[in-house]
Amino acid sequence: MTAIIGDRNRPLKHVQRARIVLLSGERLPVQVIARMTGLSRPSVWRWQCRFAEKGVDVLLREPSRKPGRAPVSAAEVQRIVALTCTEPPGAVTHWTGRAMAKPVGLSLRTIQRIWEAHRLQPHRIRTFKRSNDPAFAAKVEDIVGLYMDPPMHAVVLSIDEKSQIQALDRTQPGLPLKPGKCGTMTHDYKRNGTTTLFAALNVLNGTVIGRCMPKHRHQEFITFLNAVERAVPVGKVVHAIVDNDATHKHPKVLEWLSDHPRWVFHFTPTSASWLNAVESFFSIITRKRLRRGVFTSVSQLQDEIRRFINEHNGSAKPFVWTKPADAILEKPRRAPGASLQ
Repeated sequence: MTAIIGDRNRPLKHVQRARIVLLSGERLPVQVIARMTGLSRPSVWRWQCRFAEKGVDVLLREPSRKPGRAPVSAAEVQRIVALTCTEPPGAVTHWTGRAMAKPVGLSLRTIQRIWEAHRLQPHRIRTFKRSNDPAFAAKVEDIVGLYMDPPMHAVVLSIDEKSQIQALDRTQPGLPLKPGKCGTMTHDYKRNGTTTLFAALNVLNGTVIGRCMPKHRHQEFITFLNAVERAVPVGKVVHAIVDNDATHKHPKVLEWLSDHPRWVFHFTPTSASWLNAVESFFSIITRKRLRRGVFTSVSQLQDEIRRFINEHNGSAKPFVWTKPADAILEKPRRAPGASLQ
């Protein structure tokens, strides 16, 4: 053993095993031997047992191991990928790793590695909504044209309402953000009423005209249109982009339009609210002010909304739409059974 330890050409593992035998002969505890050799206690136990059973020779040669499993063949991988893209048997809705591993005779981790390599995620699903508007193509080209090439001497406004904004007050204060811990907020809350935000986004400069009102009816919508009419410079044509809500098509609203000939409504296709630019502003105010906000009254909620709009207008930038109409229309054309007018 001393010769093995003193041989500078010996592999480190041989030296460690010889030191285990020598230190064991001194009747040192296993924990002390493990610390002196830099190995774990199970390794010390294992080589003590092997030396006691087979002598010095076992220290200098590697013990035989059971043969490992052959790697999964390419044909088997393709079969698993194809099977994953089919409906699973029985009443289940999608494949799981264990449900796939059982019929193919592989381990769960092997199935997971194959799915990761081929970017398969059976547990996930994405929803979609396709517009059935017969004039979908014409409306998309009209609205995208207003965004990307607005007419001269005109104002392009994206108008919509964010209704039922709740003034929620938490039952107790949450804890602030700390290193390693996120902020907290109570799950329960107290409702203090609601308000509706009417907003008009000026596509040319990015500013927003907003009004908070208690209800979402055609009367409130006409009141908001009057406020926007006063804010828009005289002599400019107003192209307003609105969705197909019944409020926007009420006879009283159509009568108001006939009394204001410089206004032109451009309706988005059905099930295509993403085409209305003001929705991006609603997303911003929801994420930055409303979702985590604490409001003890509707008036406080309305004050915060007005304050946010003023801050937004102070640093507003023109709204930029980058995707042309042809690129938008190309995707639904590729869908099965697509028919765009």
